[in-house]
Amino acid sequence: MAEASLAHMVYFTLKDSSPEASEAMVKACHLYLKDHPGVLYFSAGTRGTEFQRPVNNQEYHVALNVVFDNKDSHDKYQEAADHLTFISENKDKWANVQVFDSYVTS
Repeated sequence: MAEASLAHMVYFTLKDSSPEASEAMVKACHLYLKDHPGVLYFSAGTRGTEFQRPVNNQEYHVALNVVFDNKDSHDKYQEAADHLTFISENKDKWANVQVFDSYVTS
């Protein structure tokens, strides 16, 4: 049986809630986090403010979605220079970060 993929979903709440700050964070995600070994899927974008159902989380500004081929690729990404640079350059902009890691199959 093949090893499960690992979905790494990150939700950033920014100190500056302006559309410009959100777009800058999305651009930073694309610059530093997109092209890592083992990435099967990558996307980053802003919260869809039109989604107002009671189950929709309204507490974040930017979502990052990365699916890795396996846990080892995820673990290497966590220590990769570009990932560490992204954190260093952006962590002061975050009011909160939530990370949801899960094994997924298709």
